[in-house]
Amino acid sequence: MILRMDLHGFDTALEDLTDILHACVQAGASIGFIHPFTPDQAQAYWQNQVRPGVQTGALDLLVAQDAGRVLGTVQLIPAAMPNQPHRADVAKLLVHPDARRQGLGRALMASLEDRAAAIGRTLLVLDTRSTDPSRLLYQNMGFQIAGEIPRYCRNPFEDRLEPTTYMFKDLS
Repeated sequence: MILRMDLHGFDTALEDLTDILHACVQAGASIGFIHPFTPDQAQAYWQNQVRPGVQTGALDLLVAQDAGRVLGTVQLIPAAMPNQPHRADVAKLLVHPDARRQGLGRALMASLEDRAAAIGRTLLVLDTRSTDPSRLLYQNMGFQIAGEIPRYCRNPFEDRLEPTTYMFKDLS
């Protein structure tokens, strides 16, 4: 089941969200963090970066839940500038490594698109490390490549820089 988190739901799911982020980084996800990466750092990200957005409505946090446990998440961040009322960013699509290959990423993205349409957003934008498997998921869901920036992000395990791919999808 895909749910949109309110503040109470966020606080209840914090332990699962922390576990997902930590497990994904440990598995090699390039989502802004590098090794070493601790569960305390994962929890601090959720508390300091995401919770305020959930509280103010600056972002929508969607989660995939099964038997009361959160197994995946994605964020929809509507653009705040007056000349971009039609645009939103997609951020931090995460599925716990133990729950992958079950369609949760696809279900989260489909729900995110539905939510974006419901709030009048017709253009979605995201970036992903060019070598990540998520790039194929996004392409299979209709995202188009806008371009690639070389040496954009650091590899989570090694001291080397990798390219990122910017993608978009027109929902109109």
